[in-house]
Amino acid sequence: MHGGVLAGWLMVALCAVSGAYCLLRTRTGTPQERRTARSEALMGFGMAAMALPAAVLTPPEWAWAVYGVVFGAAALRALRWARRGGHHLHHLVGSLAMVYMAVAMAPGVAGAGGHAGHGVAAGGGMGGAGGLPLLTGVLLVYYALYVLRSAGHLIPAGTAVAGFAGGSAEGVVRGAGGGPGGVPGGSADGGTELTAACRLTMGLAMFAMLLTL
Repeated sequence: MHGGVLAGWLMVALCAVSGAYCLLRTRTGTPQERRTARSEALMGFGMAAMALPAAVLTPPEWAWAVYGVVFGAAALRALRWARRGGHHLHHLVGSLAMVYMAVAMAPGVAGAGGHAGHGVAAGGGMGGAGGLPLLTGVLLVYYALYVLRSAGHLIPAGTAVAGFAGGSAEGVVRGAGGGPGGVPGGSADGGTELTAACRLTMGLAMFAMLLTL
């Protein structure tokens, strides 16, 4: 479907731009901020590659094993730092979600649907992918809440909606800056509004990809 291919390319572009911005952030900031930026850059580029429309590029069968190994290693790395809380826990969830999607889309699990699923927004969908409904549902709920709360903290603090989302205008401002009111994986590690918008974009992309399972 033509519209589906365009949607797929839009997701690729958004994830790639987010990954590139995160890569730029690795040049500045504290060691923790640079570590966070590297993890987010990997996630952005990984999702961009996974979202490529199948009509453009059909991945080789071993590609899904590569995804699993790369993001499995990223999950182990995030687990090392997860005890510190904050955005590291979100990185752990995201890396495990990528491993899960790679396994679900692998030809041995999804059959022919695994290849159709490569372009997650490419019209054909991933109807044949081998996802587990319960696990997919839990991840969808997590990312839906993450996206809603992230979006709430990007709303200007002077509006009534912003006050509702954060409890108070001050709470929203502190949340957007990574303070006590911040969302899981808010702006605590690097904290500009552009960084928060980048994380919101990747959260939306992850939600859309999980929907295809």
